[in-house]
Amino acid sequence: MNAAFDIIAILIGLTALFGWVNHRFIGLPMTIGMLVFALVSSLLIAGGDALMPGHDLTGELTRLLTQVDFTETLMKGLLGFLLFAGALHVDLHDLRRRGIAITLMATAGVLLSTFLVGGAIYYVFQALGIGVPFLVCLVFGSLISPTDPVAVLGVLKIVKVPPSLEAKIAGESLFNDGVGVVVFTILVAIAYQSGGEPPTVGSVAALFFTEAIGGAVLGLVAGGLVHFMMRRIDEYVVEIMLTLALVTVTYAVASKLHVSGLIAVVVAGLLIGNVGTEKAMSRTTEQHLHNFWTLIDEILNAILFLLIGMEVVVLRFDVTHMIAGLIAIPLVLLARFISVGSAITVLKPFRTFTPGAIPVLTWGGLRGGISVALVLTLPETDSKSVLLTVTYIVVIFSVVVQGLTIGPLIRRLVKSGVDD
Repeated sequence: MNAAFDIIAILIGLTALFGWVNHRFIGLPMTIGMLVFALVSSLLIAGGDALMPGHDLTGELTRLLTQVDFTETLMKGLLGFLLFAGALHVDLHDLRRRGIAITLMATAGVLLSTFLVGGAIYYVFQALGIGVPFLVCLVFGSLISPTDPVAVLGVLKIVKVPPSLEAKIAGESLFNDGVGVVVFTILVAIAYQSGGEPPTVGSVAALFFTEAIGGAVLGLVAGGLVHFMMRRIDEYVVEIMLTLALVTVTYAVASKLHVSGLIAVVVAGLLIGNVGTEKAMSRTTEQHLHNFWTLIDEILNAILFLLIGMEVVVLRFDVTHMIAGLIAIPLVLLARFISVGSAITVLKPFRTFTPGAIPVLTWGGLRGGISVALVLTLPETDSKSVLLTVTYIVVIFSVVVQGLTIGPLIRRLVKSGVDD
């Protein structure tokens, strides 16, 4: 049997089994449940090896996981579909009304958080005797600063949030990952350059705007073309196929044009999910399209978080690195608080914000698969192992602890108020 088919069969089988157990007996949110089950399973396997030395279960699981390129699977596979599915269900009208706040948090907020986290973690590493260059610490800041849209949107499905605040949380998470990946790419090029001319401020700015603006333009063009085609037919099977082609082809073209494929599929999803449903689809098509992408979203989400949990078994944790990871948790949250608070403080004289917006946006800014995928792409240097450990600890805390407690926090802090 084909090895790739075996891996897919195992992942889908485990996802279905864990999903059933979780729904029947535990009742955790699907994404969080998958991560918890995978983590527990990995620990049980490691414990079984300790009790029964002759059975190398950890080795078998490691060999399976090494056949799965997590970065390729997420960044060039699952993520495009997940972002499109998320954008499809976001109200563009609400997004436009909060566009300035979302743009500020997704751009300046990510940059501010990158430097705050990078600078702080550099001194933590120095204090613990871990030698990581300052520029590499900034790379860590860039990969851990963007909130993960997959995790965030998954939580928003089960937590009741005022529409105005939900638009900010969803909109920021959809766009700041694209911005974060661009910032990460630039910093990696600077931190790991080998010879050649160092990049200038002008070249860095040009690359940033080319990636970000180019991705948005590509998304508008591709989404507009599919919208034009959908208006001229009424056959939901073909129209769903058009949206599948929209995601895959747009993402592939973006990589060839060196623009952000993440931003491109988000823009295309917003266009189809709003203008497309109003002007290009019958009610039957709209219902089938949303049901299809909701199902895709749920299945891929579950598989992704199962993989995140299982990937822990291939890591080799050092105690000092784990201490750095635990210290990084409050540092990342503090940087998030400062970046969100700064954006809202700047806009407060001109707009009214929901009471409790800053703590909710801070605690609800979950980190997830994107941070893991980015850290796995780093060159194989002495610094990679510590960054990988710290990233995993922050992500696991974020998804499990923050994800499970954001609902009670919202119910306690967000009692009333309308924001613009």
